[in-house]
Amino acid sequence: MSAYLDLIFLGLVVILILIRLNNVLGTRPEKMQIKIVDKKEFENFYHMVHDELEKNEKIIGAEVPLTPSDSVLAQIPHFSKPDFLARAAKAFEMILTAFANYDKKTLQMLVSPKLYERFAEIIDDRQSQNLVAETDLIKVDEMRIEDAKISAKGIAKIVVKFITDQINVLKDKNGEVIEGDENFVQKITDVWTFEKNLNTASNVWLLTSTKKK
Repeated sequence: MSAYLDLIFLGLVVILILIRLNNVLGTRPEKMQIKIVDKKEFENFYHMVHDELEKNEKIIGAEVPLTPSDSVLAQIPHFSKPDFLARAAKAFEMILTAFANYDKKTLQMLVSPKLYERFAEIIDDRQSQNLVAETDLIKVDEMRIEDAKISAKGIAKIVVKFITDQINVLKDKNGEVIEGDENFVQKITDVWTFEKNLNTASNVWLLTSTKKK
């Protein structure tokens, strides 16, 4: 009976180790198999896994040197990089969609007055020619903060790089494609700058400039 309980205990320890591996490394087999082994084999297995876990935990817990941008971001009250990037991703999608749909009202809420004027001019020109724009954001491959600055007047600027897959076409009044390809997915790199006045209580970041690389 004692030997049987000992084997059960060893099996449970193996399960715990596999669970811990999953938590640290983020991987696990599709079908987890439990193998009951003798004490010697188990001890060798345990030490091997323990050493691997320690190695990975040191890598995961290692301090990453702060970049100049991180130092600037640390000066922004209540700033959270994950929260900002999540908002930036949503703003990216909303602005692309609003511009393609000629939705000036939404654009006014998300971009600076100066940038809105540029967008509005393009929209007005296309509408005068009865052109229809279609944009399909397939996926965001990469998004990261490229730079961050705070001016002497307390204006924070954050530059975000987006690498996305998109389908963009422009059609005439008859529905014929005159620019782009409905069957071609473009890999596009956009660099957008968001600004916020730190002297106000507002938590709104407005898009102030865009450029493609």
